[in-house]
Formats: sequence, C-alpha cells, structure tokens
Amino acid sequence: MLTLDQIRAFVAVAEELHFGRAADRLRMTQPPLSRHIQKLERAIGVTLLERDNRRVVLTDAGRGFLEDARRMLTLVDTAGDRARRISKGATGTVRLGFTAVSAISMLGVLLRRLAEELPEIDVILHERVTAGQVDGILRGELDMGLARPPFDIATLHSRVVFREPLCAVVPVGHRLAGLDRPLAPDDFDGLPVISYNPVQSRYFHELTVRFFTNAHPRIEQQVHQILTAVLLVAAGRGVALVPASARSLGIEGIAFCDLVRGGGDPLDDGDGVAGKPVELHVIWDRASTNPALWRVLELLADPRP
Repeated sequence: MLTLDQIRAFVAVAEELHFGRAADRLRMTQPPLSRHIQKLERAIGVTLLERDNRRVVLTDAGRGFLEDARRMLTLVDTAGDRARRISKGATGTVRLGFTAVSAISMLGVLLRRLAEELPEIDVILHERVTAGQVDGILRGELDMGLARPPFDIATLHSRVVFREPLCAVVPVGHRLAGLDRPLAPDDFDGLPVISYNPVQSRYFHELTVRFFTNAHPRIEQQVHQILTAVLLVAAGRGVALVPASARSLGIEGIAFCDLVRGGGDPLDDGDGVAGKPVELHVIWDRASTNPALWRVLELLADPRP
C-alpha cells in the first residue's frame, strides 16, 4: 500500500537526483529515505530510480510516476484548505429556488453580488412557485428560496429582502391610462379584473382583495402567475394588479398605472414600508447544515445594492 511519506520521499529524490540532498530537504537521514523508496517500488512493482554510488537516474516509469505523484501531493495539500473553506462557507454549492417575478426584482442583483463577493460558491437555480419552493426545501432539494408569504411551516425561517409598490396594468388606450393621477379603488368599479387563484397564488389574491375592499370590480378570471395576468391584459381581457417589477417584462400593448399609496393599506400611517406592500422573502430551513447557505444569507442581510 502506498503512503504519503513514500510519495514525498520519491518526489524529493526524483527532483534532487541525490539521496543526500533529498534527505536534507525532508529533514531526515538517508537510511529511512532509502527504505521509503524501496517499499514504494515493491508496492507498485516497478523500478522508479536507477541508482549507484555515483548517480541517481529516473527510469521511464519513474518519470511517468513523478507527474502523478506531484498531482497527488498537490491534491493532498489543497484538500485540507478546501475542506476548511467549505466548513466556513467560503466555497460550496447553494440550490436556490425563485419565482418568475422575483427573477426580475431580485435574482439578477443577488447573482451579481455573489459573483463579486463569493465567487467560489456555485448557485444552482430552480424556478418554482412559492409552494414548490417550500416543498423543495423540506425535501432537501433546495437550500433557500426567493418567495412570497405566507409560510406556514414551523421549520422554515424567512426574512424580507425586497419591497415594492403594487400597480395596475391596463391595455394601451384604456381610459384608466389617461388619468393623470394614481388610481383609487373606486376607479375600477364595474371593470373586468383579472385576479389570482386564492390557493395557488394566495399572496397576490389577498393583496388584490384588500385593495378592492370598498370597490366593485368584476372578477373575470383567476390565474396563478403574474406573467399570465399581464398577457391576458395585453389580450384585452381586463385589467390587473401586479408588482411594480412587472414593468420590466417588456410586453407590448399594455400600460402601467400607479395606485394610491402604492396599492397599500389605506390605514398605514407610514412605518418605513408605506407604499411598498409587495414583499419578497428569502426562505430557508433553520436546521440547515450547509455553511455556504449561511454565507449567502449574510450577504443578503447587507443592504448594499
């Protein structure tokens, strides 16, 4: 069986081509150095060094083995450092879930910061709706997610990482687009509205219901995704409420309109988030043992753009 002492002894002799200098380099005497070489040659079954009283010469097998031996020592020397870096979260892998709209508002910024500040952490992306992200974290398929509340699982932890206003999206030329002011709930009275599924898209369903509490629009259809709502508006099927980041979707035939108080609670007295009711959370398993996850979470806690 090969040992690291034997490999180091061989590399020293092969590079010095002199047992005395190699022994000095390894801070040992020549007899144990010679025994290391003999045991190594017996273990692999070939002669690596031709030696006599005047010189030491590498055989062809020895020259080939020297290349592999150097690689082995390099791997051994770096393996410990890599393990320490993984333990500290300086390197590793994070499996990140995200929703389509979170990709617009947050994902690009996060990936750029990770590339700049934690370049040795690999991020594997998984596009999933919030429920799929929660399930993926609980199953161990994901380390973290960028998702919308609520999160009813006790083992998950969440933190707000982005807030934005709610706005209206209407077809180009719609009368609401011509009003030179933020839209109020009663501006939508009698209008066909595309809303959200109360189970699959509970968060945006509740935001929409809250905004229209004292209004009387016609809920024409309920969808699961922000993108679907915007596309139906472009097709002339109604109007919808969407997060402001949907302005970046680049879909033709639609216009975006501001809402009073950013679509927020009319009783909000201004606590630093007034006018930005749409929240994006980072979610993770509080029992995770992935060190790289905690480094990413530290970066997300830093408010720098």
